[in-house]
Order: sequence, then structure tokens, then C-alpha cells
Amino acid sequence: MLKLAIVSPCYNEEEVLISSSSRLLNVLSDLEGKGKISADSFVLFVNDGSSDSTWDIISQMHNSTPSIKGLNLAHNVGHQNALMAGMMAVRGMCDAVVTIDADLQDDVTAIEKMIDGFFEGNDIVYGVKVSREGDSCLKKMSAQAFYKFQKRYAHIETVYNHADFRLLSSKALEILSTYQESNLFLRGIIPLMGLPATTVDDVIIARTAGKSKYSFRKMMSLALDGITSFSSKPIMSIIHVGLLFTAISFCLIIYVIIKYFKDEVVPGWSSLMVSVWFIGGILLIALGVIGIYIGRIYTEVKHRPLYIIKDKLF
Repeated sequence: MLKLAIVSPCYNEEEVLISSSSRLLNVLSDLEGKGKISADSFVLFVNDGSSDSTWDIISQMHNSTPSIKGLNLAHNVGHQNALMAGMMAVRGMCDAVVTIDADLQDDVTAIEKMIDGFFEGNDIVYGVKVSREGDSCLKKMSAQAFYKFQKRYAHIETVYNHADFRLLSSKALEILSTYQESNLFLRGIIPLMGLPATTVDDVIIARTAGKSKYSFRKMMSLALDGITSFSSKPIMSIIHVGLLFTAISFCLIIYVIIKYFKDEVVPGWSSLMVSVWFIGGILLIALGVIGIYIGRIYTEVKHRPLYIIKDKLF
């Protein structure tokens, strides 16, 4: 029978942990009652360096309910690295893992459909958002901007409107463990495996307490990670911008010649300064884009660990 592990990263989630754990345990109990998972299936909460009492709550829940496990990271390493830490911790301990955020805005009833997809022969089952009624207007706008930004500037085979709510088989976990990238973008890495995959609908609901830790800035930062990890398109776009401004400069030359023969040239013409500042700004942006890639290379070649595990409750 299938042994399932549910991995849930947490960052300052003390307000929702108890209710979230109760809902996840109910899911496990229901699936066990239907004969779809084994009795030793469990939930693993990954504390991503929270500054509140998140880890204390996880420890208390583990003491009273052994099917709740805990992983305490030494410091905050970010959502993607925390997810990776949890998945690698359960690798070899289960037949499949489902990853879901601790706020449980994702549809927990879709977990059963994911398991059905697994039994149909799929190693990966993606939860795809079909409704965002539970999200604020800002969150909806930032999410859509994220997907469009990513689609336009990166050659990544991602699943549209899929975040990190998914099921991975033990085979998929083993393959994922071979990826040693420092700048993790799981939404781009996992489709690269080429394993059999399917999708299930995911209806987003409102948070029961607390507020989202995924700000617009973090969404854009994640999109930037995805683009720079999988595509050189931003660097190529610099060439296109250079060609564009070369064409503009020829137009300006013609304009200046016309003004010269009309005796309308004024010494210290302000347009010269405008052009210099404008071109200078473009050059600085170009250097910045190149600098980002150099910074990514610098991070990768150091091969520092993605996370440090401080405590484990298994």
C-alpha cells in the first residue's frame, strides 16, 4: 500500500499551524479509510528559520501525534530551499510525497485526486489553479504578472498556474536529488525530468489566519531566479536594444543635419545631453543584467549547502 508523506514548509505560521495540521491529518485518515494509503503515512512540517513559535508548536504536535514530523532549519533559506530540504528528508521513507504550503490555501481535497493520478502511472501530478477566489486583488495581479513575465522572458517548460502544490513519486524524488543547483526553481526543474505527468484542479481559498509571506517582491525575485537559471534571453535582449538605439542614432544624425542646414543649431544643444543620459542609462541596465548572471555563476561555483538542518523530529 502507498506510503504518503505530505511536506509543508512553514515560515512564521504559528497562527495557522494547529488548524492546518488537523486538516492534513483528517486527509490522511480519510485516505487510509479508503484503502489508498498506509497507516504509517505522515505529515512533515519544515520550519524555515521562523522567528515566532512555529517550531515550538511543531514539537508539541509531534509529541502528541507521532504522524506529525518536524524539520528545523538553522536559518531562513527561502521557500524553494525549504521545500527541497523537506523532500530530501523524506526521500527513501515514502512511495510518494505531496508538497503544500502550510496556510492550506490550496485545495486539500485534490490530494486524493493526485493519488489517483499516481496509481494511473504518473510520477508527477501538478495542482493547477482554476480559481483564485481566496486571493486578494494584489495577489491575483502579482501572480498573473509572475506567469507572464516568466513566459515572455524564459524558455522554461512550466505548467501554467501551477505553484508548488504537487505529488512526486519516489522515482521523481531520486532524480530530483541529482540536481545540484544553488538557485533553485523547482517549477522549472521538475518538468525537465520528462516523467509521466498529469494535472488536477486546485481551487484556492482564503487564509484562515495570518497573512501571505509571498509578497510581490518575492514573486518577482522567484521569476528572476527562473529566468536566469534557464534562459540567456535577457542577455540576448541587450543586443536587440543595442541595434534599436543604433537605428535611433542614425535618425538623430539625419535630424541634426536637417537642423544644421536650416541654421537652427544652438551651441550646447540640450538634446545632446538627453541622448547621453539616455544611452548611459541603457548601458547601466545592460551591465546590471550581465552582473546578475555573473552573480549567479559566483553562487553556483561555491557549492555551498542549500540548507542546514538544526533539528529533526522523526
